[in-house]
Amino acid sequence: MGVQTQALVSVKWLSGMVKRNLVGPHLRILDTSWYLPMMNRDGKKEFAQSHIPGASFFDIDECTDRTSKFDHTLPSEEDFADYVGNLGVSNHSHVVVYDASDYGAFSCTRVWWMFRLFGHPQVSVLNGGFRNWVREGHPVTAEYTKPEAVRFKPGTMKRAWVKSFEDMRDNISAQDFQVVDVRPHGRFRGVEPEPREGVQPGHIPGSKCMPFDKFVDGDGMMLSTQELKRFFEKSQVDLSKLLCGTCGSGVTGCHVVLAAHLCGAPGACVYDGSWYEWFTKAPPEHIASEAKSKF
Repeated sequence: MGVQTQALVSVKWLSGMVKRNLVGPHLRILDTSWYLPMMNRDGKKEFAQSHIPGASFFDIDECTDRTSKFDHTLPSEEDFADYVGNLGVSNHSHVVVYDASDYGAFSCTRVWWMFRLFGHPQVSVLNGGFRNWVREGHPVTAEYTKPEAVRFKPGTMKRAWVKSFEDMRDNISAQDFQVVDVRPHGRFRGVEPEPREGVQPGHIPGSKCMPFDKFVDGDGMMLSTQELKRFFEKSQVDLSKLLCGTCGSGVTGCHVVLAAHLCGAPGACVYDGSWYEWFTKAPPEHIASEAKSKF
Protein backbone atom coordinates (compact mmCIF):
# COMPACT_ATOMS: atom_id res chain seq x y z
CA MET A 1 0.00 0.00 0.00
CA GLY A 2 3.00 2.29 0.30
CA VAL A 3 3.57 4.88 2.98
CA GLN A 4 0.20 6.57 2.55
CA THR A 5 -2.76 4.23 2.82
CA GLN A 6 -5.37 4.57 0.09
CA ALA A 7 -8.78 5.64 1.32
CA LEU A 8 -10.43 3.14 -1.04
CA VAL A 9 -9.36 -0.40 -1.92
CA SER A 10 -10.94 -2.56 -4.58
CA VAL A 11 -12.70 -5.88 -4.19
CA LYS A 12 -10.10 -7.32 -6.59
CA TRP A 13 -7.22 -6.20 -4.37
CA LEU A 14 -8.80 -7.50 -1.17
CA SER A 15 -9.72 -10.79 -2.82
CA GLY A 16 -6.09 -11.24 -3.77
CA MET A 17 -5.00 -10.64 -0.17
CA VAL A 18 -7.57 -13.15 1.11
CA LYS A 19 -6.50 -15.78 -1.43
CA ARG A 20 -2.85 -15.36 -0.39
CA ASN A 21 -3.82 -15.83 3.28
CA LEU A 22 -2.53 -12.37 4.15
CA VAL A 23 -5.40 -11.49 6.47
CA GLY A 24 -3.90 -11.33 9.95
CA PRO A 25 -1.99 -8.97 12.25
CA HIS A 26 -0.93 -6.73 9.35
CA LEU A 27 -4.28 -6.75 7.54
CA ARG A 28 -7.54 -6.71 9.47
CA ILE A 29 -10.94 -6.75 7.75
CA LEU A 30 -13.90 -5.35 9.68
CA ASP A 31 -17.58 -5.78 8.82
CA THR A 32 -19.11 -2.59 10.24
CA SER A 33 -22.72 -3.22 9.17
CA TRP A 34 -25.31 -1.21 11.07
CA TYR A 35 -28.90 -0.43 10.14
CA LEU A 36 -31.75 1.80 11.20
CA PRO A 37 -34.65 -0.09 12.85
CA MET A 38 -36.88 0.72 9.87
CA MET A 39 -34.50 -1.22 7.61
CA ASN A 40 -35.37 -4.48 9.41
CA ARG A 41 -31.84 -5.86 9.24
CA ASP A 42 -29.41 -7.06 11.91
CA GLY A 43 -25.77 -6.59 10.97
CA LYS A 44 -24.39 -8.87 13.67
CA LYS A 45 -26.75 -11.74 12.81
CA GLU A 46 -26.01 -11.37 9.10
CA PHE A 47 -22.27 -11.41 9.84
CA ALA A 48 -22.69 -14.71 11.70
CA GLN A 49 -24.27 -16.17 8.56
CA SER A 50 -22.06 -14.69 5.85
CA HIS A 51 -18.99 -12.44 5.71
CA ILE A 52 -15.66 -12.00 3.96
CA PRO A 53 -13.22 -14.71 5.10
CA GLY A 54 -11.04 -13.46 7.93
CA ALA A 55 -13.30 -10.53 8.81
CA SER A 56 -14.37 -9.55 12.33
CA PHE A 57 -17.49 -7.63 13.30
CA PHE A 58 -17.19 -4.00 14.45
CA ASP A 59 -20.35 -2.95 16.30
CA ILE A 60 -20.73 0.83 16.36
CA ASP A 61 -23.34 0.48 19.09
CA GLU A 62 -20.77 -1.31 21.28
CA CYS A 63 -17.79 0.93 20.56
CA THR A 64 -19.48 4.01 21.95
CA ASP A 65 -19.85 6.35 24.91
CA ARG A 66 -22.33 4.39 26.99
CA THR A 67 -23.06 7.41 29.21
CA SER A 68 -24.52 9.40 26.31
CA LYS A 69 -28.27 9.47 25.75
CA PHE A 70 -27.66 9.81 22.01
CA ASP A 71 -26.95 6.93 19.64
CA HIS A 72 -23.39 5.63 19.13
CA THR A 73 -21.64 8.74 20.46
CA LEU A 74 -17.86 8.60 20.10
CA PRO A 75 -16.06 6.53 22.75
CA SER A 76 -13.01 7.74 24.66
CA GLU A 77 -9.54 7.07 23.25
CA GLU A 78 -9.05 4.31 25.83
CA ASP A 79 -12.34 2.57 25.08
CA PHE A 80 -11.69 2.72 21.34
CA ALA A 81 -8.20 1.28 21.84
CA ASP A 82 -9.52 -1.58 23.98
CA TYR A 83 -12.30 -2.37 21.52
CA VAL A 84 -10.16 -2.52 18.38
CA GLY A 85 -7.30 -4.24 20.20
CA ASN A 86 -9.72 -7.03 21.07
CA LEU A 87 -10.40 -7.38 17.35
CA GLY A 88 -6.71 -7.96 16.73
CA VAL A 89 -6.02 -4.45 15.40
CA SER A 90 -2.60 -3.08 16.34
CA ASN A 91 -0.86 0.13 15.39
CA HIS A 92 0.80 -1.81 12.58
CA SER A 93 -2.45 -3.12 11.07
CA HIS A 94 -3.86 -1.95 7.78
CA VAL A 95 -7.61 -1.95 8.44
CA VAL A 96 -10.17 -2.47 5.66
CA VAL A 97 -13.77 -1.65 6.56
CA TYR A 98 -16.95 -2.57 4.71
CA ASP A 99 -20.66 -3.02 5.30
CA ALA A 100 -23.31 -5.23 3.74
CA SER A 101 -25.83 -2.51 2.94
CA ASP A 102 -27.62 -2.31 -0.38
CA TYR A 103 -25.99 1.10 -0.91
CA GLY A 104 -22.44 -0.28 -1.16
CA ALA A 105 -21.47 2.00 1.73
CA PHE A 106 -23.63 3.00 4.67
CA SER A 107 -21.97 2.66 8.08
CA CYS A 108 -18.41 1.82 7.03
CA THR A 109 -17.40 5.45 6.48
CA ARG A 110 -18.14 6.14 10.17
CA VAL A 111 -15.59 3.52 11.26
CA TRP A 112 -13.09 4.71 8.62
CA TRP A 113 -13.38 8.20 10.12
CA MET A 114 -13.14 6.89 13.71
CA PHE A 115 -9.82 5.17 13.05
CA ARG A 116 -8.40 8.32 11.49
CA LEU A 117 -9.83 10.45 14.30
CA PHE A 118 -8.01 8.33 16.87
CA GLY A 119 -4.70 8.61 15.05
CA HIS A 120 -4.71 5.49 12.84
CA PRO A 121 -4.60 6.60 9.19
CA GLN A 122 -3.87 3.06 7.91
CA VAL A 123 -7.53 2.43 7.15
CA SER A 124 -9.41 1.93 3.89
CA VAL A 125 -12.99 1.52 2.75
CA LEU A 126 -13.77 -1.45 0.52
CA ASN A 127 -15.15 0.22 -2.59
CA GLY A 128 -18.59 -1.23 -3.32
CA GLY A 129 -18.75 -3.09 -0.02
CA PHE A 130 -20.00 -6.62 0.57
CA ARG A 131 -22.61 -6.07 -2.12
CA ASN A 132 -19.93 -5.97 -4.80
CA TRP A 133 -17.82 -8.67 -3.14
CA VAL A 134 -20.76 -11.05 -3.55
CA ARG A 135 -21.72 -9.74 -7.00
CA GLU A 136 -18.22 -10.47 -8.31
CA GLY A 137 -18.42 -14.03 -7.03
CA HIS A 138 -15.82 -13.94 -4.26
CA PRO A 139 -16.07 -16.46 -1.41
CA VAL A 140 -18.02 -15.83 1.78
CA THR A 141 -18.09 -17.80 5.00
CA ALA A 142 -19.99 -18.24 8.25
CA GLU A 143 -16.84 -19.39 10.03
CA TYR A 144 -15.24 -17.03 12.51
CA THR A 145 -12.08 -17.34 14.55
CA LYS A 146 -11.63 -14.46 16.96
CA PRO A 147 -8.22 -12.83 16.46
CA GLU A 148 -5.81 -12.79 19.37
CA ALA A 149 -6.21 -9.56 21.33
CA VAL A 150 -3.35 -7.11 20.91
CA ARG A 151 -2.42 -3.72 22.30
CA PHE A 152 -3.58 -0.74 20.29
CA LYS A 153 -2.18 2.59 21.38
CA PRO A 154 -4.34 5.45 20.11
CA GLY A 155 -2.67 8.51 18.71
CA THR A 156 -3.65 12.01 19.73
CA MET A 157 -7.35 12.38 19.05
CA LYS A 158 -8.01 15.05 16.43
CA ARG A 159 -10.60 16.89 18.52
CA ALA A 160 -10.98 19.64 15.91
CA TRP A 161 -12.59 17.01 13.66
CA VAL A 162 -15.55 16.67 16.03
CA LYS A 163 -18.18 19.39 16.39
CA SER A 164 -20.48 19.74 19.39
CA PHE A 165 -23.97 21.17 19.65
CA GLU A 166 -22.45 24.43 20.93
CA ASP A 167 -20.06 24.59 17.96
CA MET A 168 -22.96 24.14 15.55
CA ARG A 169 -25.13 26.69 17.36
CA ASP A 170 -22.40 29.33 17.36
CA ASN A 171 -21.64 28.65 13.69
CA ILE A 172 -25.13 29.79 12.62
CA SER A 173 -24.00 33.37 13.10
CA ALA A 174 -20.20 32.96 12.92
CA GLN A 175 -20.21 30.93 9.68
CA ASP A 176 -16.75 29.54 10.46
CA PHE A 177 -17.44 26.35 8.52
CA GLN A 178 -19.90 24.94 5.98
CA VAL A 179 -22.47 22.43 7.20
CA VAL A 180 -23.33 19.55 4.85
CA ASP A 181 -26.33 17.39 5.75
CA VAL A 182 -26.39 14.01 4.01
CA ARG A 183 -29.93 12.94 4.91
CA PRO A 184 -32.40 12.56 2.01
CA HIS A 185 -33.85 15.82 0.65
CA GLY A 186 -37.30 15.10 2.09
CA ARG A 187 -36.05 14.81 5.66
CA PHE A 188 -33.76 17.82 5.17
CA ARG A 189 -36.65 19.95 3.91
CA GLY A 190 -38.94 18.70 6.67
CA VAL A 191 -41.51 17.04 4.40
CA GLU A 192 -40.64 13.37 5.08
CA PRO A 193 -40.54 11.76 8.54
CA GLU A 194 -37.45 11.00 10.58
CA PRO A 195 -36.80 7.35 11.49
CA ARG A 196 -36.62 8.13 15.22
CA GLU A 197 -39.78 8.48 17.25
CA GLY A 198 -40.33 11.98 18.62
CA VAL A 199 -37.89 13.61 16.20
CA GLN A 200 -39.30 15.91 13.52
CA PRO A 201 -37.51 16.47 10.19
CA GLY A 202 -35.85 19.71 9.11
CA HIS A 203 -32.32 21.06 9.08
CA ILE A 204 -29.82 23.35 10.75
CA PRO A 205 -30.16 26.90 9.35
CA GLY A 206 -27.60 27.59 6.63
CA SER A 207 -26.76 23.93 5.96
CA LYS A 208 -26.58 22.36 2.49
CA CYS A 209 -28.01 18.98 1.50
CA MET A 210 -25.90 16.31 -0.22
CA PRO A 211 -27.71 12.96 0.24
CA PHE A 212 -25.28 10.20 1.22
CA ASP A 213 -26.49 7.79 -1.45
CA LYS A 214 -25.50 10.26 -4.17
CA PHE A 215 -21.80 9.81 -3.37
CA VAL A 216 -21.99 6.35 -4.97
CA ASP A 217 -23.17 5.16 -8.36
CA GLY A 218 -25.92 2.65 -9.15
CA ASP A 219 -23.53 -0.24 -8.44
CA GLY A 220 -22.59 1.10 -5.01
CA MET A 221 -19.15 2.26 -6.15
CA MET A 222 -17.78 5.60 -4.99
CA LEU A 223 -18.03 8.29 -7.66
CA SER A 224 -14.83 9.32 -9.39
CA THR A 225 -12.95 12.32 -8.03
CA GLN A 226 -14.19 14.49 -10.90
CA GLU A 227 -17.79 13.40 -10.32
CA LEU A 228 -17.46 14.09 -6.61
CA LYS A 229 -16.05 17.55 -7.28
CA ARG A 230 -18.98 18.29 -9.59
CA PHE A 231 -21.39 17.11 -6.88
CA PHE A 232 -19.81 19.47 -4.34
CA GLU A 233 -19.90 22.34 -6.85
CA LYS A 234 -23.52 21.68 -7.77
CA SER A 235 -24.39 21.62 -4.06
CA GLN A 236 -22.60 24.97 -3.57
CA VAL A 237 -20.07 23.51 -1.14
CA ASP A 238 -16.58 24.99 -1.43
CA LEU A 239 -13.89 22.33 -0.94
CA SER A 240 -11.29 25.00 -0.26
CA LYS A 241 -13.10 25.93 2.96
CA LEU A 242 -13.72 23.94 6.13
CA LEU A 243 -16.81 21.76 6.10
CA CYS A 244 -18.70 19.65 8.62
CA GLY A 245 -20.81 16.60 7.87
CA THR A 246 -24.06 15.88 9.67
CA CYS A 247 -26.88 13.35 9.27
CA GLY A 248 -29.37 11.66 11.60
CA SER A 249 -27.00 10.39 14.28
CA GLY A 250 -23.43 10.81 13.01
CA VAL A 251 -23.02 7.70 10.84
CA THR A 252 -23.59 8.56 7.18
CA GLY A 253 -22.40 12.13 7.81
CA CYS A 254 -18.94 10.60 7.43
CA HIS A 255 -19.62 10.02 3.71
CA VAL A 256 -18.96 13.68 3.05
CA VAL A 257 -15.67 13.44 4.97
CA LEU A 258 -14.50 10.56 2.79
CA ALA A 259 -15.67 12.30 -0.38
CA ALA A 260 -13.85 15.51 0.54
CA HIS A 261 -10.74 13.48 1.40
CA LEU A 262 -10.83 11.82 -2.03
CA CYS A 263 -11.07 15.29 -3.58
CA GLY A 264 -7.90 16.41 -1.80
CA ALA A 265 -9.61 18.15 1.11
CA PRO A 266 -8.80 16.04 4.19
CA GLY A 267 -9.79 17.04 7.70
CA ALA A 268 -13.51 17.68 7.27
CA CYS A 269 -15.39 17.56 10.57
CA VAL A 270 -18.42 15.63 11.80
CA TYR A 271 -21.22 16.81 14.07
CA ASP A 272 -21.30 13.72 16.26
CA GLY A 273 -24.77 14.30 17.71
CA SER A 274 -26.19 15.29 14.32
CA TRP A 275 -29.92 15.93 13.78
CA TYR A 276 -31.03 13.71 16.67
CA GLU A 277 -29.18 15.90 19.15
CA TRP A 278 -29.89 19.15 17.31
CA PHE A 279 -33.65 18.62 17.29
CA THR A 280 -33.55 17.68 20.99
CA LYS A 281 -31.60 20.76 22.10
CA ALA A 282 -32.13 23.57 19.59
CA PRO A 283 -34.75 26.32 20.05
CA PRO A 284 -37.64 26.33 17.53
CA GLU A 285 -36.13 29.19 15.52
CA HIS A 286 -33.12 26.98 14.78
CA ILE A 287 -35.24 24.18 13.28
CA ALA A 288 -35.50 25.05 9.60
CA SER A 289 -38.38 23.25 7.88
CA GLU A 290 -40.90 23.55 5.06
CA ALA A 291 -43.38 21.32 6.92
CA LYS A 292 -46.92 22.58 7.33
CA SER A 293 -47.67 20.08 10.10
CA LYS A 294 -45.91 17.57 12.33
CA PHE A 295 -45.50 13.88 11.59
